[in-house]
Amino acid sequence: MARYDFVVLGSGPAGRRAAIQAAKLGQSVLVIDDRSKVGGVSVHTGTIPSKTLRETALNLSGWRERGFYGRSFRAKENIGSDDLAVRMAKTFDHEVAVLEHQFARNGVAVCVGRGRFESPNSLVVEREMAGNVVEERIEADKILIAVGTAPHRPAHIPFNGKNVIDSDDFILNPRLPRSLVVVGGGVIGVEYATIFSVLDIPVTLIDPRPSLLEFLDREVVDHLVHLMRDRGIGLRLNGDVENIRFAANGDPVCVLTDGRMVSGELVLFTVGRVGATEHLNLAAAGLTADARGRLEVNRKTFQTVQPHIYAAGDVIGFPSLASTSLEQGRAAACHAFGRPTSIEDQSPPYGVYSVPEMSCVGLSEEEARKQGLSYECGVARFRETSRGHIMGMDYGILKMICDRSTRKLLGVHIVGEGASELIHIGQAVLNLGGTLDYFIENSFNYPTLAEGYKIAALDIWNRLQAQSGEVISLQVGSVAASA
Repeated sequence: MARYDFVVLGSGPAGRRAAIQAAKLGQSVLVIDDRSKVGGVSVHTGTIPSKTLRETALNLSGWRERGFYGRSFRAKENIGSDDLAVRMAKTFDHEVAVLEHQFARNGVAVCVGRGRFESPNSLVVEREMAGNVVEERIEADKILIAVGTAPHRPAHIPFNGKNVIDSDDFILNPRLPRSLVVVGGGVIGVEYATIFSVLDIPVTLIDPRPSLLEFLDREVVDHLVHLMRDRGIGLRLNGDVENIRFAANGDPVCVLTDGRMVSGELVLFTVGRVGATEHLNLAAAGLTADARGRLEVNRKTFQTVQPHIYAAGDVIGFPSLASTSLEQGRAAACHAFGRPTSIEDQSPPYGVYSVPEMSCVGLSEEEARKQGLSYECGVARFRETSRGHIMGMDYGILKMICDRSTRKLLGVHIVGEGASELIHIGQAVLNLGGTLDYFIENSFNYPTLAEGYKIAALDIWNRLQAQSGEVISLQVGSVAASA
């Protein structure tokens, strides 16, 4: 029976970061994954392929240039399913090669097979060898569960892998339908709906809630919704799918609970995800998952109720981001082997890779109001910046929220090209306890979209000055004149 200091179930963002961190601390590490290649959901069917799909759609459609050349402009006239598949395959091969090299360089052992608990400290791994399934037993001092998630598939929906599919089905067999119905207005649903819209495919988005992306700032979401409607995306809110019928030509027809009907050549379900814990035999380890297969952990140490068993990544639920999963995995490995780490006091950025992108950090205006904070907001519109005009951007905003009395930055919310990159400026200032003064005092490269930070800061400055009825001293020399 093999024995390791640290065994990791899953090789996605949380698992691979934890494994490499533990190896760098001198521990013997084994990663178990049931896929033939490392990378987990993130590389195989989640983050990497979906973002590759997005970039492919933007490049081949010429969407970024339509602000100047009109909505009919296309970089490639006829875009087919093969165009999507080729780029995703190349990206997949690159990601796997990088991860395999990182594991090899750090001495992390990898086992291809399905692992399950036999006891709190032992695992059984089912491996296929020469056409036969063999079992191998592994002992571990510390264990990390980082198995990720799988798409939730409602029992009453007739998934067939052809024209009623989930997001995993699509990535494994990408295709371009004549029309698309996306069920589920969360992050994944909004991303796919807007990506296919870029390819000039008629899209309808269904969601039972009254609004989209409720965890984001409303003003920023409203801007995205306006752009979606302007591009012809149909929104069917306040309605859930009761059943699916099939028309005479075989196309699926979604029947909503309120009687509305929505048809399309392809129906894509993105109604949440469930923890991939079904086959782990958690009971043998003294663990229990919730109804969605997720594990509860101490959010400071990422320990489960069994102190030597950790869990991190999407399997522990919100925020279910690759970026936060990476840090959770690192924090779990550090705690497991006595190294200090702390991530609970940091505000992570959130990214939605819709078209256009959305990203935020810190408090939304709704959260600030709910906490009873005295705050002020400033907004910069990308179309008013020189860089935005050069790029042909007639959309996009950067919204900044700060405390009125201390001018401390509370939140930044962006929708527009490059939002997921721009947000890191706000993230740094916010997590370092910075104020509005930073953006006013410092110069930004010109012309850039990052200049929007200064514009939004000056917008707040002007509002505060008007409200106070007197000049506010920011101790920045002649800033008042330039504002």
